[in-house]
Amino acid sequence: MASTSVSRVLPASPERVWELIGGFHALPDWLPYIPESTMLDGGRVRRLVNPEGGVIVERLLSFNEAERSYTYAIVEGPFPVTGYLSTLRVYPMPGAAEVVWSGRFTPTTGSDDEAVALFTTIYRDGLDALHDLLAG
Repeated sequence: MASTSVSRVLPASPERVWELIGGFHALPDWLPYIPESTMLDGGRVRRLVNPEGGVIVERLLSFNEAERSYTYAIVEGPFPVTGYLSTLRVYPMPGAAEVVWSGRFTPTTGSDDEAVALFTTIYRDGLDALHDLLAG
């Protein structure tokens, strides 16, 4: 099993950051890679569409408002991995917030390093876009 984690300090309060990213269907509000999210199964499943039309289906596994975090699994997607679990969490900092996006998975094709590089890039680019949105 491979894993990766990316963190970013953001120029906003943890409450403001969580307000923006804490909804399980909020990815289109801050993540350019995901322009569309459709709720399924009473809101516990999201069907995402990327700009190329690729579909990713994710299931919410846990949600903790007090800790400002949620964990989800990929049920279906174009990624060369299985057993994907990811957590998005907001931590308070003096005058700012830190977001940590982490995941673990087992590659089905390619190496662990290739899968880690793929998700590290997705997480980093996503948190960079979030930073730009909050800083703008």
